[in-house]
Amino acid sequence: MTKPLPIIIDTDPGQDDAVAILLALASPEFEVLGITAVAGNVPLALTEINARKICELAGKPETKVFSGAVRPLLRDLVTAEYVHGRTGLDGPVLPEPTMPLQKQHAVDFIVETLMTREAGTITLCVLGPMTNIALALNREPRIASRINRIVAMGGGFFEGGNVTPAAEFNIYVDPHAARAVFDADIPITLIPLDCTHQALTSRVRVEKFRVMKNKCGPATAALLDFFERFDEQKYGTDGGPLHDPCVMTWLLKPELFQSRDVNVAIECESELTMGMTVVDWWKVTERKPNATVCRSIDADGFFDLLTERIARLP
Repeated sequence: MTKPLPIIIDTDPGQDDAVAILLALASPEFEVLGITAVAGNVPLALTEINARKICELAGKPETKVFSGAVRPLLRDLVTAEYVHGRTGLDGPVLPEPTMPLQKQHAVDFIVETLMTREAGTITLCVLGPMTNIALALNREPRIASRINRIVAMGGGFFEGGNVTPAAEFNIYVDPHAARAVFDADIPITLIPLDCTHQALTSRVRVEKFRVMKNKCGPATAALLDFFERFDEQKYGTDGGPLHDPCVMTWLLKPELFQSRDVNVAIECESELTMGMTVVDWWKVTERKPNATVCRSIDADGFFDLLTERIARLP
């Protein structure tokens, strides 16, 4: 077996973040070096608790969880309790975590890990606003050349936005951080709404988690039952899009995605289009490609992988 891929998961859990973390912890292809929490879906005080709740649910209390940025770089924090509920993980009743929060700040952990591990080996899985990553780049610019790749869920182009007509939530919350990351000359894979809106948690797909004999399957079903109600109402679909687990899936099975290398710029000046990912899909500018952007996903293959992996957990 090939050596596991060392990853850091930067996240603002969120039900879909929770499922992404479960997928990562269930996959021997990954060595999860740490989970860094950021403010986003709910405030930081909740995201760092939620990350630990999920590690304990997965039977992995030894996972290191670090608390990071409490607010975006320049803007006031915008949260999404209207989607995720008051706790961010509404749905199942998960016990308060007993595993400790690491004393080191998330940004220091990211910088130290990238500077001490072999260059080009660590992948950052970014599931929320990019504040922690931008702060790490600002603190130690040399980490840019040491990151293997950033795989991030965020943005939208043909699909538009989900928090404004132009902007997807993760990018909108901290567009200045996203701009700093996309301008840093790091290999990036971006999985936007165009892709995740094809990965719908239909009733049949959620039922497969509900009937599992372990603890994590029914808990996943309860997370998705709560999470999908908002998008079902909004889009009139059977199920809601399952965004963040697409990040881990791209690393595990890139053949499930169709993508192209294009330029992505982040709008930070206009209030009307703040946080828009300006994706040069048709190469109409001279701007050089700075990201691999996914356009579509094999949803059946995605849910097959997710079901198989969650079934492995306790």
